[in-house]
Amino acid sequence: MKPWIKKTLIGLFGATLLAGSLSACSHSRHDYAANASAEDIAKFRGKMIDRVASKLELNDDQKKRLNVVADKFHEQRTAMMAQGKEPRAELKALISGEKFDRTRAQTLVTEKTTTVQGKSPEMIAAIADFYDSLSPAQQQKVRDFTAQRGGWFRRS
Repeated sequence: MKPWIKKTLIGLFGATLLAGSLSACSHSRHDYAANASAEDIAKFRGKMIDRVASKLELNDDQKKRLNVVADKFHEQRTAMMAQGKEPRAELKALISGEKFDRTRAQTLVTEKTTTVQGKSPEMIAAIADFYDSLSPAQQQKVRDFTAQRGGWFRRS
């Protein structure tokens, strides 16, 4: 067999394998939270709070403060998502014309930044109240967790 034919066939096989792998990966649910129902999100949130509470050995008051933190994060996410229908649709709109829509892109950034700035004092206060309610040993566990890559939630 001629060398160029052999190289071409190997190249085609490799490209086919790559395309198949990419298409298989594209069917997974990377955006679970975006497609999850309110009930699914509530279940997931409850599990995460219970897991953190057990890892840190939280009392009832601390658990309530952790719930407030979760509420604030949920409010922030809801506010961010309410501004635009779908991030991909927004991006498609920016690049749909002959030129990139710089004005619309800057408007989107300004809207998102304003939302973050508006909600951040409440979030910071909730996180600070929760963290300050922890004992020194619990605070150390949080610091240790943040030092680890993947933290408590990685799969083993």
